[in-house]
Amino acid sequence: MPFTRVAVGGLSPLFIGSGRAVVAALLAIAALIVTRQRLPRGRQWARLVVVGAGIVVGFPLLTSYALTSAPASHGAVVIAVLPAATAVMAVLRGRERPPLAFWVASGLGALAAVGFASAQSGGFGELHSLDQMWPDLLLFGAVIAAAVGYAEGGLLARELGAWQTVSWALVVCLPLMSLLVTTSAARHTPDGSPTQWAAFGYLGVVSMFLGFVAWYRGLAIGPMAQVSQVQLVQPVLSIAWAGLLLGEQITAATLLGGLVVIACAGSAVRVRTVR
Repeated sequence: MPFTRVAVGGLSPLFIGSGRAVVAALLAIAALIVTRQRLPRGRQWARLVVVGAGIVVGFPLLTSYALTSAPASHGAVVIAVLPAATAVMAVLRGRERPPLAFWVASGLGALAAVGFASAQSGGFGELHSLDQMWPDLLLFGAVIAAAVGYAEGGLLARELGAWQTVSWALVVCLPLMSLLVTTSAARHTPDGSPTQWAAFGYLGVVSMFLGFVAWYRGLAIGPMAQVSQVQLVQPVLSIAWAGLLLGEQITAATLLGGLVVIACAGSAVRVRTVR
């Protein structure tokens, strides 16, 4: 969230959302060629389209557009519901059956994360008019897209491998994202500062590729419903980085709230599951 907020200060959201995927796809192609990975087979291609639609197309573009008008800390409020959404998708798609204790822990964690982030950013009360509601709607759409992509990608990573799943999803979406980034660059020549380009580079190399490699490896080990609750610490980290990079205030209450959220995430992850 903070790096996206930095990048949209000088680059268009369409260029950021699609360009970061192109950068990551080039890295993925190089990795696939060097390691001579086998091609996916049959229905795996269709499932890769689902993964790509969620994490390569949906989440990056929707968050980029949302953060053109919403602060990074406000984006953390909405994204705080992503762990719960991912857990639901894992139950529906992966046929996991977490016990009641898990839902209690994850529910408390979601409430704590939303409350924490909302208290630090001013919450949803900052947005009143219909026009001001669009950032939240876009962020909620990003949550749904990411949850679907995480659940399907976690299952597929057990068949193809973690980094291979991410790489093939990026390759599948490369033609579309290349078209979008070319269109964006033709309409508005990218003219960002060195800091904004550095933020864009981070989004492409780390957020879009390296981070997903580790994330899908964790989901593949599973259970996905439990592992997804690690995301509860994302609002804490987003606001912490927003304070360091964007000058947003960090108080003692912020630190205390962060510890509560992390404790809830740890409780949810440690609950035993029944398949």
